[in-house]
Amino acid sequence: MPFAPDDPHPFVTVFIPTWNGGELFEEVLTELKAQETSWPYEIFAIDSGSKDGTIERLKRHGIRVTSIDNSEFDHGLTRNRAVHEARGEIVALTVQDATPESRDWLHRLVSNFEDQEVAGAYCNQIPRPNCSPFLKWRLQTWVRGGGEPEVRQVSSQEAFWNDLDHVERWRTIAFDNVASAVRRRVALEYPFPRRRFGEDVTWAKGAILAGYKIVMEPRVAVIHSHDNSIWYEFRRAYLDHQNVNNLVGLRLAPRLRNVFEYAAGQSRHLAKAVWADRDLSIPEKIWWTLKIPLFTFTQNLAQFLGPLSNQQGRRGLWKIWDKIAGHHV
Repeated sequence: MPFAPDDPHPFVTVFIPTWNGGELFEEVLTELKAQETSWPYEIFAIDSGSKDGTIERLKRHGIRVTSIDNSEFDHGLTRNRAVHEARGEIVALTVQDATPESRDWLHRLVSNFEDQEVAGAYCNQIPRPNCSPFLKWRLQTWVRGGGEPEVRQVSSQEAFWNDLDHVERWRTIAFDNVASAVRRRVALEYPFPRRRFGEDVTWAKGAILAGYKIVMEPRVAVIHSHDNSIWYEFRRAYLDHQNVNNLVGLRLAPRLRNVFEYAAGQSRHLAKAVWADRDLSIPEKIWWTLKIPLFTFTQNLAQFLGPLSNQQGRRGLWKIWDKIAGHHV
């Protein structure tokens, strides 16, 4: 069997950070263990204080697991630790609620590393059936790709900073650890940083500036989405644009009036998406349409406030708001 938990030298390590995985985690583990590959792979988890039987579930599936205190978890450093403890040459990074859509997910994702210049690859995300139309829209605008793999690389650091505008830089470093893979030796040389948010694009920027390639693999996907509140999505967008502004200088909404202008345009697009969604009943479409103005306004307000917080130095009231925004995101 390709899943080889006792192999001391598997070609790939699949890593999952876990915390109270719940019943859905059983489906995820079953599909991960059923991946069809021509090489052996292991699955490794770092659990940060589960109380719902997640550790017992991992052990029952024959999965190697390390436990840490919940306060020790960090999006960057925990994945960095996983890279250090991985046995495989390639480390696939996923999460406890992302289910591979197909049995060739791992094989397709890892096949991109036949090119020795590839440092990382990531794939599509397909929303779950109960996902809100707003989050479907966000997924489609962030990771969705199509056709053949898209390879990103720059000729030099000077070319990255001088030849690309802010949006092109952002697209060049796009990466998502919901379902990705990294070359272990590169990730050891350029480790994941301590990061409360956005460790994936931060790492990808480092890999790109070091001359490596990042690949968007559109031929496979994981099934993954969250039914988050508008408040949560506002805070997430704030942190995201704060982070991207730090990384590449991007300010999508530099002026407050842009918030209203962009929200109006996005409301029209989102309304079309809601009414084209065949999974929604007429009453549901009306309900979601009523929510559109608040959602688009807060998303664009987040794009304005995130970079502004960097400019203001995140002192005083900005520091307090920053702590509120980052709580459990």
